[in-house]
Amino acid sequence: MVGTKRPLTQKQIWAVQFFLDREERLRDRVLFDLALDSNLRGCDLVKIKIGNIVSGAEIKNRSIVIPQKTGRPVQFELTAGVRASLLAWLEGRGGAIDDYAFPSRVDHMGHLARGNMRASSMSGSPPSTCEALDMGRTPFGARRR
Repeated sequence: MVGTKRPLTQKQIWAVQFFLDREERLRDRVLFDLALDSNLRGCDLVKIKIGNIVSGAEIKNRSIVIPQKTGRPVQFELTAGVRASLLAWLEGRGGAIDDYAFPSRVDHMGHLARGNMRASSMSGSPPSTCEALDMGRTPFGARRR
């Protein structure tokens, strides 16, 4: 489908949240809830830094993010449910204020993988999904058709 899609119904939102809770996918649940609260694109959500959403030992009530597309600050409220799940996620993963809240590549030791495509490919770690697609392979190493 191309163009504008219909918004999710409340029943669809509950179904997604139930599935993510049942599968114990806390990171995905937090990203989903945060997307609903903020109306940000996925690329902007994963670039949120811990300092944007945390103040001291508490999750902020409001946050400001500058989206990549518009470059204009967007302020949004973090609801109580999102703050609770964010707190659980951040307590579980730790990290400094200037770290990304939702790292997308984590090595076998649980650390954020750094470096470019060649560095990660040479280190023996599997490539990320984007790197694999750029190389014409699936994330598991098989060739795409």
